[in-house]
Amino acid sequence: MAQPVEVTTPNAAKRAAPNILIATTAMLAFISFWRAAAVVLNDMGSSAFYAGAIAEHFIGKTAPWFILAIMVLAYAVRAVYIESCSMFVRGGVYRVVKEAMGSTLAKFSVSALMFDYILTGPISGVSAGLYLTGLLNEVLGYAHTTFILPMNATAAFFAIIVTLFFWWENIKGIPESSEKALRIMYVTTVMVVLMIVWCGYTLAVRGGHLPPLPRLSTITYSDDAVGWLRYTRLPYTLTFVAILIGLGHSVLAMSGEETMAQVYREIEHPKLKNLEKAGFVIFVYSLIFTAGTAFFVVMIIPDAVRSTFFDNPIGGLAMHLAGPLPLRIAFRAFVAVVGTLMLAGAVNTSIVGSNGVLNRVSEDGILPHWFRHPHRRFGTSHRILNLVVALQLLTILVSGGNIIILGEAYAFGVMWSFALKGLAVLVLRYKQPGAREFRVPLNLKIGSIEIPIGLAIVTVILFALCIINLFTKQVATISGVTFTLVFFAIFTISERTTRKRASAHAELDQFNLEPGDDLTPEALAVRHGCVLVPVRNYNTLYNLRAVLDRVDTHKQDVVVLHLRFLQRAGGGEYELSPEQLFSLEEQKLFTRALEVSEKKGKTIHLAIAAATERWEAIIRAAQSLHASAVVLGASPTSPVAEEARLAGLAWEHLSDPKPQLTLSIYFTTGEEHVFYLGPHAPHLTAKEIDLLHSIWLDVSNQLAPEEIHHHDIVHLALEELQADLTRTKREEIMRALRIHLRAIRGHRVQQAEP
Repeated sequence: MAQPVEVTTPNAAKRAAPNILIATTAMLAFISFWRAAAVVLNDMGSSAFYAGAIAEHFIGKTAPWFILAIMVLAYAVRAVYIESCSMFVRGGVYRVVKEAMGSTLAKFSVSALMFDYILTGPISGVSAGLYLTGLLNEVLGYAHTTFILPMNATAAFFAIIVTLFFWWENIKGIPESSEKALRIMYVTTVMVVLMIVWCGYTLAVRGGHLPPLPRLSTITYSDDAVGWLRYTRLPYTLTFVAILIGLGHSVLAMSGEETMAQVYREIEHPKLKNLEKAGFVIFVYSLIFTAGTAFFVVMIIPDAVRSTFFDNPIGGLAMHLAGPLPLRIAFRAFVAVVGTLMLAGAVNTSIVGSNGVLNRVSEDGILPHWFRHPHRRFGTSHRILNLVVALQLLTILVSGGNIIILGEAYAFGVMWSFALKGLAVLVLRYKQPGAREFRVPLNLKIGSIEIPIGLAIVTVILFALCIINLFTKQVATISGVTFTLVFFAIFTISERTTRKRASAHAELDQFNLEPGDDLTPEALAVRHGCVLVPVRNYNTLYNLRAVLDRVDTHKQDVVVLHLRFLQRAGGGEYELSPEQLFSLEEQKLFTRALEVSEKKGKTIHLAIAAATERWEAIIRAAQSLHASAVVLGASPTSPVAEEARLAGLAWEHLSDPKPQLTLSIYFTTGEEHVFYLGPHAPHLTAKEIDLLHSIWLDVSNQLAPEEIHHHDIVHLALEELQADLTRTKREEIMRALRIHLRAIRGHRVQQAEP
């Protein structure tokens, strides 16, 4: 059924509401569970570089046991996320809490989640800076120089530079890639294996002892570890309270677990089974890496100096392994490089995640659409990005690059988002008691009543940790509660204001949304051989104008396609539904597109598709629609040659039969670059045609009375060239081609073949 957008328009009397086909899944790209695990581990694994040291600062040498316990708890939380994903394709905190307990708690949960994201960037950037600064100071020390870089200040400066770099990358709209995540995990795995083997050798040579088991007598609190409970005897007399305090100071080891919900939509079939596999890989890897690192640091670095490495524990571990000094310095450098890769990636994830969350609540009417106004050049939601990065830079400056302060504050958002997620899934067991593909284990059924023991235990533990942190983490409580309440108030006030102004866009056209899974000629009522015109920004529709200037729409249809890219780290909050894919920005975009078509007196067909990979989605859409041409505006961030290369790669990945496509890229100046995708007749210049004809005249006279055609000359020449390329003449031919390309550079017509 077509669903009208709730917007009135004065143009309604002039024309009926145009239809827009909303393809919710057709253009999505899917990844293996290995890549999904790599994406989550890039986020979750980064905590291994600082979590154990921060925990030891607060609770002493027993910290590794608490990190180990948190990794086990993370496995249970993973089960909660898998169950939520079995109910909702996008099972993020906001979606699940809103479904279970209403919009008020949903706004509270997303406020806490925002606090998590705002702190993820600074703590990751500062941690990366501390590793690099520690390495540089170590090298300077061995070089016998007196100059020493200030650790916190240098780390803060590095974090600011990294944050600004990724801010600009996100303003430009650089997409995330599971391939990059997988490559980082390859390098990280090499480091982890080397570390385990080398640490094992060191312990075998020197001997070692496991950290003391957590007891009242072995847990040693720092001055700031018990917060407001220092006025009581509870931390010193009740083992249960002491254990909760220890766990509370270790919870940031499982930060990143929420990425499970974010990657679920991207996992290939069978989705839920592959998510379970990914979850198990994540559990094993993080258990070995994060918990293993915490144990090795305590067992190998001497007690007298270990506190000096709280800001870069794995770097300190590298310098205390058994072996030659140059080799240890080299390994420390490797650790610093790997740490920077992972931690810098976490900075980017925090920016992308914050952007996705705020876009989601803006689409839901909680924030004004003003925040989603696209950048004039890049089409990105720059106002949200500016707000997020400004808050992150402020956090870095206020903390002064102190990793302990950042770590203490960080746990607030992590725990409350987890706890509310667990409670929401528990509520939904009774609110929506239907069958699920996956349930958190340990369920007791008495008659028709189900008692979800496992889910209840996990939820109680999460809330217990939240409550103990409220009393023991003063910095986290004050900053987290303040931030959450401020954001909650902003969301509440803004939601009321936005709804009152809902009729402020009466100048926009009304559209009928037609949901569908696939983009097909039948669904759009277009003929084969149509022209596909992808559009992204209502300020840059010059490619559509150029197409309508030259195409007779009575003979050839024009399809205007907007791809809605679902960013991975958006808090898992995008719903694959027509309403979520068609917001005010899309309404503005298609209103402008219709204005252009009406001005030209031409008809266009409108469609939106959810996508994850730009060129793959565009080329697959062209194949599905049996299009003959794709016409785009020039990318503001990528050269034309690179765009053509990516288009060619996407074409190669298509399933057979692959279509022949003409790709045109227009610039604002009117300049056009044309590329041909797939086998096609080459574009020959007048000079090349004259050369072919002269050869034909020469050989045809000699071969008479045999009949020979121009294509026979081409066929023979190509066969000879192919044969020469496989022989010793290959380098000679390549050299000649390079000379030819240099000679015609600057004179080539704007047509090319990728």
